Amino acid sequence: MSITGQVLRLHEALYKRTDGRVGHRMIGVPTLLLRTTGRRSGATRTNGLVYARDGDDYLVVASNGGADRAPAWLHNLRANPDVEIQVGRERRSGTARIVEPSAPDYDRLWKIVNDNNRDRYSAYQRQTARPIPVIALTPSAPA
Repeated sequence: MSITGQVLRLHEALYKRTDGRVGHRMIGVPTLLLRTTGRRSGATRTNGLVYARDGDDYLVVASNGGADRAPAWLHNLRANPDVEIQVGRERRSGTARIVEPSAPDYDRLWKIVNDNNRDRYSAYQRQTARPIPVIALTPSAPA
């Protein structure tokens, strides 16, 4: 595993272990914890992901660091779009909407996430022929 991969895993572990007290802005960009349901196992899966905002929605990107294979959490979302979003210590249920490059609002959302992440997503897209989707996470109304 690369140094970058090790740093990201450590960051995610700290975010989870401290229940959001540490981790929201640890790597210089805002990060959330996305909890999905495993499509085969039914188990809760948690991933730390850089996010941007579009109104009430949280935007994340299924870049997988520019790998030719999509991240496992994207497959989980395709099977079940119900999620939990944790930003800092706040947790909310929500729904994921996968925005593919053919969608009318893709270019606008891509610009938001790519600008937020210092043009890294464009670099990742150049590394793979796989179209990288943007995921809009819409939180449910607070209880």
